[in-house]
Amino acid sequence: MTAAIRARGLGRRFGGVDAVADLDLDVPAGSIYGFLGPNGAGKTTTIRLLLGLLRPTTGEAEVLGHDVRTGAPAVREAVGVLLETDGLYHRLTARQNLDFYGRVARVPATDRARRIRALLEHIDLWDRRDEPVADFSFGMRKKLALARAFLHRPTLLFLDEPTSGLDTPTAVGLRQELLRLARDEGVTVFLTTHNLLEAEKLCDRVAVIRKGRRIAEGAPASIRARSRRSLEVTGAGFAPELVATVVGMPGVAGVRRENGRLRIELAEGGETAPIVRALVVGGAEVAEARVAGASLEETFLALLEESDESETGA
Repeated sequence: MTAAIRARGLGRRFGGVDAVADLDLDVPAGSIYGFLGPNGAGKTTTIRLLLGLLRPTTGEAEVLGHDVRTGAPAVREAVGVLLETDGLYHRLTARQNLDFYGRVARVPATDRARRIRALLEHIDLWDRRDEPVADFSFGMRKKLALARAFLHRPTLLFLDEPTSGLDTPTAVGLRQELLRLARDEGVTVFLTTHNLLEAEKLCDRVAVIRKGRRIAEGAPASIRARSRRSLEVTGAGFAPELVATVVGMPGVAGVRRENGRLRIELAEGGETAPIVRALVVGGAEVAEARVAGASLEETFLALLEESDESETGA
């Protein structure tokens, strides 16, 4: 499959600090690719490198076939972008903003007018089209900024926290639109988000970055598979001595209480039937027992913890 984004050994150093280090990326065309990491991990710096807004200290990258060192203007013409700021002119109206950006992108006048109306209607701002953006709420400005990114029908979208600050119906609508763009129009989406449930629902692949370095990459299911399965037991009568017995059983990696239930982490090859039997024999009232895989959020936190331990040599 053709790569919309390709990077090898990409790095950017500020002073003596590596904001991004030795980063390899292969983002398939037409996919939704999640780029995950805590604050300060290097996500926004990576996007700026891929847009040619920052020059790499090391390595190389291509976006839609353009080298980011020599072809940055061509990259920026071809993509749609939403970074941490909305990029809007607040003294202009919603329609004037989109018209200005449409002219910059050389969208023909007739198509531009149709496109602006369609986008503003889609995001429920057509009735506010002639009001200055300064009078808009944060959520309204965010929606308009997203419309600006979509305006010239780019084949690649860079979206930095696109649903942050949006109300639930608008966020759901945006996710559906991103899925449609990828599925029906072959648009590639490079998405940073702190909402890991969102990433799990949307993304074909995700990368986890920490302190500028990629620590995991793959389909969400394959990332989750790195974490242990768990046995979730709902009921009553989980006395401390009974919990201690379960902790010492073969195949049990750990036990914790969560809102009146037990979450029992299973070691590789751990069997659930002996654990449930031990709870019942020990006097617990087991209402339900089910095996669950780790969520992407739990795996993400575990990966960060493992990265910390490897750094400290723990």
